[in-house]
Amino acid sequence: MKKIISILLLSSLVLYSCDKTKADAPKDSSTIIKKDSAQNSIQVQNERSPAGKHISDFVSNDYEIQYETEGDLNQDGLPDKALVLRKKEDTLAQRETIILLKNPDKTYRLFKSSKTVLPEEYNESGYKMHDTEDISIEKGTLNINLYDIGPNGNQFSKFKYIGDHLVLSYIETYNMGAGSHSALYYEPMKGKITLEVISTMEEEMPSTTQKAQVKKEKFLFENISLDDIVSNAYNFVEKK
Repeated sequence: MKKIISILLLSSLVLYSCDKTKADAPKDSSTIIKKDSAQNSIQVQNERSPAGKHISDFVSNDYEIQYETEGDLNQDGLPDKALVLRKKEDTLAQRETIILLKNPDKTYRLFKSSKTVLPEEYNESGYKMHDTEDISIEKGTLNINLYDIGPNGNQFSKFKYIGDHLVLSYIETYNMGAGSHSALYYEPMKGKITLEVISTMEEEMPSTTQKAQVKKEKFLFENISLDDIVSNAYNFVEKK
């Protein structure tokens, strides 16, 4: 009887060992490779290429081109591109502006990109911040023009191609408020600010002009918010 019990115990141990070996065996390596390959493919599709034959090579599947303009920005005789991109499924999201320079072989290379230079297209209530928006490239200058007859006013800015950088050279705003109209002119690289205010509360509509000399600044396209620069310039002049 003891011999029979010993045989049964030995058989049970052998069966348990076989089952555990199956459970602990590694998964099929081919399955893991396929999963990793699929993940890598998704990442490649979502990354923007630093160079491409077509402007579509620089636009991911989640974005669409809202504005597009062409002109010779770096003055090498080749037509460059400026694109404003916005998300397809979320038009309230912050937009991105990218600059593509044309290569001699007719391909493009990514020069600069910014998610802050343009203001948000809509406010928190879902209303457009500016009635009309326009970008253009003329004589080595990128122009960003925003128009609004409401409280946001007009905003015109210029970026110059200087030493492989895109630098804010000029910004101008015009606002119509309750009781007055104001215009601001700012040249950051020269440190010059001029603020003109016209009073609409009086029949003669008198005007005042304030000028200020501030620190010379080199505001780079990829790092700035135009709205913040205008706000800071206004605050500086009004505190004088």
